[in-house]
Formats: sequence, C-alpha cells, structure tokens
Amino acid sequence: MSNGFIERSLLGVFSFLKESVSSEEYAAKRGLLQFIEARVKVLIFACLLIAVVSVRNTSILYVFYSVCVLLAVFSGISLGYFLKRTWVFIPLFSLFIAIPALFSVFTPGDTLVTFQLAGARFIITWQGFDGAVLFVMRVATSVSLVVLLNLTTRQTELLRTLRIFGIPQIFVMTLSMCYRYIYLFAEIIEHAYIGIKSRVGTALHYKKGQHIVAWKIANLWERSQQLNEEVYNAMLSRGYTGEPKVLERSLGIKSRAPSLKQNRIL
Repeated sequence: MSNGFIERSLLGVFSFLKESVSSEEYAAKRGLLQFIEARVKVLIFACLLIAVVSVRNTSILYVFYSVCVLLAVFSGISLGYFLKRTWVFIPLFSLFIAIPALFSVFTPGDTLVTFQLAGARFIITWQGFDGAVLFVMRVATSVSLVVLLNLTTRQTELLRTLRIFGIPQIFVMTLSMCYRYIYLFAEIIEHAYIGIKSRVGTALHYKKGQHIVAWKIANLWERSQQLNEEVYNAMLSRGYTGEPKVLERSLGIKSRAPSLKQNRIL
C-alpha cells in the first residue's frame, strides 16, 4: 500500500510538471486571447492584476473572476483544466491562511455563527467572513489571470515581451532554459524510476534503495553538467553573444501560434 502510494505520488508529480511545461498547445488554438499581441496582452493583464489587488469589494471580485472564466472558455481552454490549474494549490492554501480571520478574536464585529468546541465558545463574525472571502477571491482571481496569460501566450513571445519591458537579459535567459529543461529532467527521473522498478520489483531493502537513489542523483547531476556544456557550446557555435534570439519556422502548419517544437531559442 505504501509503495503504491509513493509510486502514484511520484508519477502524479512528474505528470503535472510535464503537463504544465507542455501546455503551449492552448496557445496554438484560435481563441479570443490568442489573437491579442503579446505586448498588449501583458499590459492588459498587468492592469487587471493591479485592479484586482486594489479592489476591496467582494462583489467586484466575483465579476473579475467571472470574466476570467469566460475568457478561458472563449480562448478554447478546457474549463476543468483551467479550474484545476487555478484552485489546486495557491487559493486552497490561502483559504487555510484566512481561517483565523473568521473568528471574533482576530476580527471583532457582528455575530454570524456561534458554536462550542472542546468546551470553548467560538464566534464567527460577518466582518471576518467577508474579509476571508475577499482574500481568497483576490488570490484566486490573480492566479487565474496569470494562468490565462501563460496558457494563451507562447513562451517565446512571453520571454521576448519581458525583454521589451526592460527585464534583465540574464533573468530572461535563465527562465527560458529552466522552462525547457524542467520537462526533460522530469522525464529522465520518471524513466529512471520505472527502470528501477522493472529490475528490482517492489521487494527492496531500504538501504539498497538509498544506494540506488543516491547513485541516480549523482548520475543526474553529472548528466546535467554535461548537458549544460553541450548546450552552451552549441549556442556559441550558432552565434550566441549574450542576447537570446527567437527563430520561428512555419513548417507548413497553418496555425497562427506554432507549437513548442517549432521554436528554438539560441
């Protein structure tokens, strides 16, 4: 049972990482947000984020979040996929943070609910409830806007837009390399895990398992260093001078937004 849980957890994490990195298929669709130029889109979403952070009315946040959902639908994004990406971690975590604000000890005000727990009396106030909902909705709406921008904009265009707005070149270069190789290393780890399981099965002493994992970590570190040198030498041989350049090839595809495999960053 324990091994099965660990296996499902690891494979779930690897699958989520690869799915997150390879989500540019949505940017290739012919949706509403996909037709907006990247620089204009970044400016619009930046203004929306500032507005969301500044709003102190829950009803207005509901409107903003509804707009996010509608934009996702009109941009060809699966609603289930969008909700999973926007609610799985950060908004739920913010909900747990906001729970103490519900009670009169932290937020005095008009009584909403009163209950007894372990001999103690707890009071939830209207003001605390409204503040907690405001906080959670603000976080959820902000995350939704960022996810929408990421899903409907090709990473090459987004990185190029960051340079236009004055983001340091070293930051953009590091971000682009991390984006492309997270998927690669997640796939390597997944294959290594499946390879180990296919050779030793499920019955394995924990010390032997520790040795195998330590060897795999060392091997992955060595491979990453070797890959680093090979990639950098390949970049230099293609004329890299410090500023990343985006090359786009149509490859006969009619889609307005090419897929990840059709782009190369030098």
